[in-house]
Formats: sequence, structure tokens, C-alpha cells
Amino acid sequence: MFEDLRFPVIVAPMAGGPTTPELVAAVVEAGGSGFLAAGYLKADALAERIAKTRELTRGTFGVNLFVPGAPSTVELDGYARRMEAEARRYGTEPGEPRWDDDDYPAKLDLVVRERIPFVSFTFGLPSQEAVDRLHDVGSRVIATVTNPDEAARAAEVGADALCVQGFEAGAHRGLLTDDPARPDGGPAYGLLALLRLASARTGLPLVAAGGLVHGADVAAVLTAGAVAAQLGTAFLRADEAGTQPTHRRALAEDDRETGFTRAFSGRTARGIVNRFFAEHSADAPAAYPEVHHLTRPVRAAAGKSGDAEGLHLWAGQTYPVASEGPAAAIFARIEDEARAAVRRVWLD
Repeated sequence: MFEDLRFPVIVAPMAGGPTTPELVAAVVEAGGSGFLAAGYLKADALAERIAKTRELTRGTFGVNLFVPGAPSTVELDGYARRMEAEARRYGTEPGEPRWDDDDYPAKLDLVVRERIPFVSFTFGLPSQEAVDRLHDVGSRVIATVTNPDEAARAAEVGADALCVQGFEAGAHRGLLTDDPARPDGGPAYGLLALLRLASARTGLPLVAAGGLVHGADVAAVLTAGAVAAQLGTAFLRADEAGTQPTHRRALAEDDRETGFTRAFSGRTARGIVNRFFAEHSADAPAAYPEVHHLTRPVRAAAGKSGDAEGLHLWAGQTYPVASEGPAAAIFARIEDEARAAVRRVWLD
């Protein structure tokens, strides 16, 4: 898996805008690969992005799907009232705290019909029927996992590979179950430890994800047994990324720490600590996607106004050392750094 890549770096599926067809195509053309993010898109919008990516490159890329969970039974009235005050701050109204399935069935049908080479799943595992359908058209199935038990469960449903996500990763944790009793949502393994433990439990090919921004990071996970490295934060400031301008500026300032919060979406995610994060994390309910829809207009208005204090600033722990520029140049730098790192430690 991913044997054909000249250098096994993959653009992560950053939903909500950052991962664009242009970004994926640029990295594919440079010698890597990438995943289009299907999260928050309707099937027809995803189809357009697949078509656009195919216009830009003949290389191989994948698609990532969010697996829907059950509707929340958590009481949301109190948090909704807090969001009314946030909305007034930005001259807007909060959204409806509703559940939806993220158009998952239609998008699954689409990736089967389009015979996407690699289909990854986050927030849950695909059903055995879904795995069989994808295998029937030649697609490889990749499950996102965050701990050894999840890795074993993914192997049981027939996943061909695992995307192992360390706690260093930015944005939502790929937890199969977000435990409301834990601020981190569940067991928090560092990436290198998780690579070793997942390998011992399953023997499946592993794609490493979590705070990888330098070539030496990539060299480390490849030598630790990963078949590829999946990078998100490293490409957030790429010219081709669709990262919101206010978010870009906060990443460039690189003067704040990151942490876990449910305040923006109702699901545990790592982002830069700002006012919204600090004021609402303690009482944010574990209710995704209900909270995501509730806060979405507020976040959009904050971003449009240029106020980074009210915007979800997803970022991995190492975001201060990520760079900006064309995606191909970022890719080339990472490749050069990785090769240099291997040369430094090679022993005859």
C-alpha cells in the first residue's frame, strides 16, 4: 500500500475547507498523495471535488468519510443560551443544534461508484457490508484509530490499513467513542507508542498521523514501521490550502499553546487556545454534530470579522514550526529533511 509513491507523505483530510483539490493534486504531482475531506459536504459537492482533483492530476488520491454516530441525548439548552450571547457579540444568531448523518450513505455510494482507490473512515468503523462493497470495486479501506483496542476492532471489520492518530494531532481526535467523562475523549497515546502497539495487535500497514511537520518527523515514523506519514498541520499554510484567513494569521503568530476542547463542535479536538476555547471548554457538552451546528454561524461570523478569539483554530502541537508557501515546496523541504535525518543516524 502506497508503494508507488516516490516519497510516502500524504495530505490529511482536513474537513471544513483546508484540504482542497488543488492542495491534494499539488502533493500528488510532487510525488506524494492525499485524501479529499468529505466531512460536512453533500455528495454532489464531494463529486465536484473528486472531478476537479482528477482534472488536476492523474495520480492516485483517496477520500475520507465521517461515520455518523447516534443522536445525542445530552441536554443542550444551557449551552445554547451561552451561544446566544456569543452570537450577539458577532451580530448573528446561533444555529440549530441538530443531528444529521453527514450525507454518509450517499457519499459511500459515490466513492464506490467512482472506484476511489483509498477510502478512509473517521469517527467510527464502516460496516462489514460497506467494506465488502469497497473491496468489490478494488478500493482499499483505511480506518482511523487512536488506541490499540480500536486498532484490533478495525482489523476485525476487514480494514486493509490503519491511520494511527497520536494525541499530537490537530483538529478532531479520530476516537471511535468520545467519552464525555474525559477531557481528552479517551486514551491518549503518543504517535510512536501507538505505532508500536497497533503493529503488535494487528500487523496491518500503518499510516502515521499526529504533529508531523518536519522531515525528521517523517523519517522517525517510517523507521518505526509506518508505510506512510499523513500530514495536516504541515500544509495548513500552503498556498493551495483553503484555510480561513483568520486561521492562517493565528497559525503564523505561533505564540499560543494548543489543547483539547469540545467547545466548538461537541467532539474532542485539538486547537489553539483562544478566548472561546478558554471560556466554554469546561461546560461544553459531548454532543456531535449538534454542537457543531449550534456554533457554526458564530464561528463563521468571527472568522469573517477577523476575530481569531471566536474561531476554531485547529492545529497540531507542532504548528509553530510549520511553514507557508507552495505545497510542492513544502513537500520538497520535508523530503530533503527526511533524507538528511536518515543520513545523520545511519550506522555502517
